[in-house]
Amino acid sequence: MAEASCRRELELEIPAEEVSKKIESVAKEFARFANVPGFRRGKAPVSLIRRKFADDIKGEVLQSLVPERVEKAVAEQKLTPVSQPQVDQLDFNEGQPLKFRAVFEVLPEFELSNYKGLEFEMPTMDITDQDVAKTLEELRERAATFAPVEGRAIADGDFAQVKLLGTPQGGGDPLQADSVLCHIGAEETMEEFNANLKGASAGDHKSFDVDYPADYPDPKLAGKKYRYAVEVLGIKTKKLPELNDDFAKDVSDAATLDELRKKVSEGLEHQRDHKHKELLHEKVLAEIVKLHDFPVPEALVEHQMDVRLERVVRSLAAQGVDPRAVNLDWVTLRRRQEDRAKDDVKAELIIDRIATVENIDVTDEEVNHELERLAGHGDESAEAIRARLTKQGALDRMKAKLRSDKTLDWIAQNAKIKTVATANAATDSK
Repeated sequence: MAEASCRRELELEIPAEEVSKKIESVAKEFARFANVPGFRRGKAPVSLIRRKFADDIKGEVLQSLVPERVEKAVAEQKLTPVSQPQVDQLDFNEGQPLKFRAVFEVLPEFELSNYKGLEFEMPTMDITDQDVAKTLEELRERAATFAPVEGRAIADGDFAQVKLLGTPQGGGDPLQADSVLCHIGAEETMEEFNANLKGASAGDHKSFDVDYPADYPDPKLAGKKYRYAVEVLGIKTKKLPELNDDFAKDVSDAATLDELRKKVSEGLEHQRDHKHKELLHEKVLAEIVKLHDFPVPEALVEHQMDVRLERVVRSLAAQGVDPRAVNLDWVTLRRRQEDRAKDDVKAELIIDRIATVENIDVTDEEVNHELERLAGHGDESAEAIRARLTKQGALDRMKAKLRSDKTLDWIAQNAKIKTVATANAATDSK
């Protein structure tokens, strides 16, 4: 039966004789090096040293004896601390036994529930001709060119080339751009730009206010009001390339449009397989967490909350947003991660136990394969990545992730998976 908490408290004692011996030996060591007025170095009597440096000697004795005693007690009781033991309720009087309490957390004891034959429903993830066509359209969009338009005013669908200066109401840094393209009439364009620039001609000057909603994607603009001074420099239309063999050669290493379609389809299938695996792993983790009820160490949950918060920070940074400039309540945001963090820790402990029971481990070949895969995404060689991860102490973390993924795959292979179409009609079962 798992205890209600992973917290452990040990009331410990070190015999008076052992403490006295340690005080004596530390005092003698102090006497060898202490500078005491009226005495040559190392010649002051130990009794004087013990009085003069009482607090320092006491500190040394505690630092020496306490961790040693805690370690011994932990080993005797076959406990595995997952947090640094905290010492309190210290009772230290010379000539008396040294008494204290050590408080720490341990890994929970739990029985594995049945993890074989789990049942899941997975959506169909077929790649259709429409998916391929959509990706080809996105490639056309990226390869588009902009041609100047003369002799008419701006209409919906045009791109207004503008010079702008935006001044925030209530003070702050202005927004300035010498030349940007504004897609008039487009859904992503603020309505004030659409309304004020439609019908304008090259050389026109416009002045208008823009109120950005509180949920605007750019946190620098969200909830603010800007006064814009805009000069129309020109009008451009987007020209999409024709979907033919020449286009295929321009945007890829394919020789024909058919070959490009095939490559796009293969790429989408690869993405689909990756998404399928991720979703299946999520379902497996959610199910095994639901099947097991045991407490998890607060220290591991706190660490996992930090990990989750770091992901938010990295995500913002990847979008070019300075996390320090974002008006977020970081303390509340971190606290909101607690339930998910508990599930993360619980899942990790269960997966590790299943891997041990089923003798699932990562081979050197699998580690090398992962290093090669990582090397394929950058300029470093597999050997260089291995050396860097080893130096950072991250190679074991990588191996643990591979072992966890391998275990999740094993659970999924031993599960009953029903493939369900979007209309919830069963089309396949495993």
